[in-house]
Amino acid sequence: MSRGYLVLWAARHQRRDWEDLCADYRRRIQHNASIRDQMIKVKGSSDDPGRIKAEGAALLAALPDPCWTVALDPRGKTLSSEAFARELARLEEDWPHPVAFVIGSDAGLDEEVSKAARLRLSYGPMIYGHELARLVLYEQLYRALCIRRGIKYHRR
Repeated sequence: MSRGYLVLWAARHQRRDWEDLCADYRRRIQHNASIRDQMIKVKGSSDDPGRIKAEGAALLAALPDPCWTVALDPRGKTLSSEAFARELARLEEDWPHPVAFVIGSDAGLDEEVSKAARLRLSYGPMIYGHELARLVLYEQLYRALCIRRGIKYHRR
């Protein structure tokens, strides 16, 4: 994968209703940017402390080399939609490789993945389920592209 976006997410299963919503945004994004989605599936229960480490290792192994990694992490930096659009524009100009967004499962995101990321991005102090976090990411990517391209979607 050369330029473009990759959304890597860990989960035990892929539910069709969430996938349909995400697919709609991916279709919209693809008019302006390359985007790929990849689910990482690791066996084990949410209570299994080894599962989160295994997911983290699998997520890191699935990252293209090189890539600009953004970890969705509630302890990360919060950005407005406009600031997110500016950050993506900067990367589009300065970084000729993929930008990969990494989302943990219902068990969370392994600390090693957060440490390896160049940016830790937070939606704020509230915790979102991993499926909802993925959908919000797609919506914000689409919004950022609309802001940058002057497409009437974003309102202040």
